[in-house]
Amino acid sequence: MSMSNSERVGKALELLKGDLGPYVEREVENVYQGEAREKVAQVLGGDMIFAGKPISDLDAAGLFKLMWDTWNEVFRNTLGFSERTLVSELRDVRNKWAHQQPFSSDDADRALDSTERLLAAISSPKADEVHKMKMELRRVIFDEQVRNERRKSSGTGIESVSGSLKPWREVVIPHHDVASGRFQQAEFAADLWQVHLGEGTDEYRDPVEFFRRTYLTESLKGLLVSSLQRIAGLGGDPVVQLQTNFGGGKTHSMLALYHLFSKNVSGNELPGIESVLMEAGIPKIPNARRVVLVGNKISPGNPVTKSDGTAIHTLWGELAWQLGGKEAYERVRADDEKATSPGDVLRELFNTYGPCVILIDEWVAYARQLHDQSDLPAGGFETQFTFAQALTESAKLARNCLLVISLPASDTATSLNSQVDDVEVGGQRGREALERLRNVVGRLESSWRPASAEEGFEIVRRRLFEPITDPSQYKDRDVVAREFVELYRSQSQEFPPECRDSDYEKRIKAAYP
Repeated sequence: MSMSNSERVGKALELLKGDLGPYVEREVENVYQGEAREKVAQVLGGDMIFAGKPISDLDAAGLFKLMWDTWNEVFRNTLGFSERTLVSELRDVRNKWAHQQPFSSDDADRALDSTERLLAAISSPKADEVHKMKMELRRVIFDEQVRNERRKSSGTGIESVSGSLKPWREVVIPHHDVASGRFQQAEFAADLWQVHLGEGTDEYRDPVEFFRRTYLTESLKGLLVSSLQRIAGLGGDPVVQLQTNFGGGKTHSMLALYHLFSKNVSGNELPGIESVLMEAGIPKIPNARRVVLVGNKISPGNPVTKSDGTAIHTLWGELAWQLGGKEAYERVRADDEKATSPGDVLRELFNTYGPCVILIDEWVAYARQLHDQSDLPAGGFETQFTFAQALTESAKLARNCLLVISLPASDTATSLNSQVDDVEVGGQRGREALERLRNVVGRLESSWRPASAEEGFEIVRRRLFEPITDPSQYKDRDVVAREFVELYRSQSQEFPPECRDSDYEKRIKAAYP
């Protein structure tokens, strides 16, 4: 039985409350210490329904009110302006839902999206569950739109238009998910953690399909070559920092590394990798263990119990367990339980369980949630950077170990992109964490740059369309490009001057359709 939009919103708010409550309680008590209860009573005192409840037991309305009224004192340290906007928006959503006001599909979609974003900001695993609800709703919306269009067009004669140029749909073929309407823009964004868990769509989860749809830019190819050389013991950079603005391709590059060292496929099965192997000077892809740490998927306040019963508290505990299971974890158990940096033990781990590839994404999102004092299972704020230094040094000194770290590009609150940066950085503590991590990692990092605009054309084209293989397809594409260039030149006063550049025709071909 399908859910109503109101039911979807109600379920999302329930999921949000479950993890937001402990988070709010933790942060409020960290700031106000023994006076936390008095502060809560002061903020919520006029609402009798909240009286006497533990902070974690407050309903969504109480949590939102408490966050809003104590934002400058408590939450601005670990969350950014974007999250403050989400809290404000979700307060309105909750009030609308509580008063049984109707939700349109668009309203429900926005409510689910905002809920997912706030859960992700506090590293809640329930963000994935809300994401699935959102994607299901979007498919429902799309199906309804298709039905409406069919009803509108039924019985209406559509006059065909003929011309000298073929329509793009007769020249190139969209991938099946695009043609069938199942493609979602949100699924265009790579999710390293989801792939690590064996979930997600085929184009990201399956190594062969991933590389078939991936355009190897000069930067990405260079990264893969250097990584192969490092793992094979033939040089290569031990520490690589991927740093671009939000959406700049960092996670996609990490996924390429993750799949490159997959044990299930060989190099000649991965499209485009044979040339990478030749440039690296090695005959085949060397075996390597893979470690994936994604900061907004791991909560510093909630230990995780693995399938073998191992309780993980810190990033270094998670790293050791992924590297060699319970046996490797035992080497850092004491440091994991006490939340102290393991130091040179990391180098020993890398040598024992190497070759290894360690991928760390969204580290700032994790570090910004830590407190000055070590009152969380994951340790304190300062300890995180002691660990970062030990990690980078150990990766450099160990044999056949590659460490790749993703960091946001800008940390200046006054920059033109500060709103975008805020999504990844989040609050004063986030900016401080970014600066500290950048200083530690920057001492050993290798340079990396994002894709160029021209490379971006091919990246998007491969994701949306099947490759052009037939000579007639190339001919039809080239005819279209030439006709448009002639139009731009013949009516130059109507178009921007760059349309007259000699290489503009090449750019049209690269971007087609």
